[in-house]
Amino acid sequence: MTTVSASWERVRAAVRPQRSGSVTAVVGLGVEVVGIPAAVGDRVRITAADGRRVDAEVVAVDGGSTRCMPLGPLTGITAGAEVLHAGSASLVPIGPTLLGRVLDGLGRPIDGHGPLAGAPRVALGNEAPSVLGRRRIDRQLGLGVRVLDTMTPVGVGQRLGLFAGSGVGKSSLMSMIARGSTADVNVIALVGERGREVREFLEDDLGPEGLARSVVVVATSDQPAMARLRCAFLATRIAEAFREDGREVMLMMDSLTRVAMAQREIGLSAGEPPATRGYPPSTFSVLAALLERAGTGPRGSITGLYTVLVDGDDHNEPIADAARGILDGHVVLDRALAVRGHFPAVDVLGSVSRVVGKVTTPAQRERAVVLRSVLAARRQADDLIDIGAYKQGANPLVDAAVTHQAAIDAFLTQSIDDLSTTEESWRHLTALTDTFEGRNA
Repeated sequence: MTTVSASWERVRAAVRPQRSGSVTAVVGLGVEVVGIPAAVGDRVRITAADGRRVDAEVVAVDGGSTRCMPLGPLTGITAGAEVLHAGSASLVPIGPTLLGRVLDGLGRPIDGHGPLAGAPRVALGNEAPSVLGRRRIDRQLGLGVRVLDTMTPVGVGQRLGLFAGSGVGKSSLMSMIARGSTADVNVIALVGERGREVREFLEDDLGPEGLARSVVVVATSDQPAMARLRCAFLATRIAEAFREDGREVMLMMDSLTRVAMAQREIGLSAGEPPATRGYPPSTFSVLAALLERAGTGPRGSITGLYTVLVDGDDHNEPIADAARGILDGHVVLDRALAVRGHFPAVDVLGSVSRVVGKVTTPAQRERAVVLRSVLAARRQADDLIDIGAYKQGANPLVDAAVTHQAAIDAFLTQSIDDLSTTEESWRHLTALTDTFEGRNA
């Protein structure tokens, strides 16, 4: 019966009238099309002058005119070029056959290991879990990184932002988490990444061990804005499928800022007015829709880790500010620490987890507060210490910071190959804070 039904559907598709139109203008990054009835989200196929077919997606409709954003280069597309309607929904691959594979933003394998045989396909769009259907976050997810597991604990199903400027170790930290987390599956989205760095990340940072339990989706910086945006939503849809199977998924996206920049290009090309720093209103609604799809579900979970590139190390720029308001916590990477060779360059005092009270015990939180107090006291006394004006005994917390500086740095720093279990990290923190004199002062 299934074979007959499938055959009948193919026959119906073959005899279905083909809707077609033509290009009237190619302006900037978009294509104006007339004569083809289509809805926002539909796909069209444009025939270039050399016979090449370019897929595009409808992003705006205005009367009889349709605005489309290409998924490939616009070279060779002329006014009057034929446009065919290619369907109302984009189907993307999902399932365990994707593990160990590298896909582009359209769901096509780019790792040279052949097609995705047997992978089921579903619509790219999906709804976020019901607000009352989400399970509460009540368990810690180990990341394998001491400073995160103790000072900014992550819960299963939490969404965490990694805020940093360029060149402070975001990719290295992500690779540590991919190899050291206790999640069942990693889904990694590299959005707007430099092409040179993709292979380095896969082979050097992630490695065969990390890739074996990961799905990597890549859209490099030279690809069209629609391909970069789809990369983020494709990775999220793949993660959702694993969550529906009851898996605990770690979804890592580098970076959320480049997703916003892709949506800015699309929105401005569709005719939206620029608002805050040139970002149209749709940018912020797209970010919210994307981030809300992560989290816990009735079965399984998606723990989201999203990097945010802060413009000029300004942590209050629009995208960073919007992301901070949506996410369940943020980790700040400090350039000053990176310059000193302190990796991971996590600013403990500037990082916050909003679920720490749900996933840790009172004793664990007390230990973390002790170390935070020592670090805060040291920061306040830095100027006095630097000029030699601080006198030993003036503040027990500062004394502890100065006396045990080497031990504190050894705890907070970690090489890329040195992974630590959550239990080991808490034991290390306990042993460290036990050595502080006057920790209750």
